[in-house]
Amino acid sequence: MFDSAVEWLTAQGRTGQWGSEPFSADPTRVERITGWAASGGMRIAESDGEPAGCIVLGPPMPYVPPAPEPELYVQALVIDRRFHGRGVGSALLALAPAEAAERGVALVRVDCYAGDDGRLVRYYESQGFTRTEPFTVGEWPGQILEMRLGRAAQEDPIG
Repeated sequence: MFDSAVEWLTAQGRTGQWGSEPFSADPTRVERITGWAASGGMRIAESDGEPAGCIVLGPPMPYVPPAPEPELYVQALVIDRRFHGRGVGSALLALAPAEAAERGVALVRVDCYAGDDGRLVRYYESQGFTRTEPFTVGEWPGQILEMRLGRAAQEDPIG
């Protein structure tokens, strides 16, 4: 899925987000994805029995400032480009607030590439996230976004 996304971005001349080399050719990226798969936070969406997209939920990424309260962090979201436009990303993102609510957590955060035309930031905004602080990792421009859940998520789930 990650290789498919890189290929699609590269074909559009949008190499700022993930570069132009397949994820599978980079041992560091392969190790990161393997770690996500082992973490218990990876969820795979299927369409007609085929893997169509992936979301990874867990603690915040080490390169972003910590939140002042408990949170669930969207560590990764990727859609196989063959399934573009079928609502796979929206369906996967809907898992984040649902899982946060189950855990009694009222904050979901995500970060994304904020370069080029800002289209990815606008996508997350269209999914209910609000921009918070921008950041950079080296030359890579990023944006943190958050979604706050209602009071029900803040109440003690046990009692």
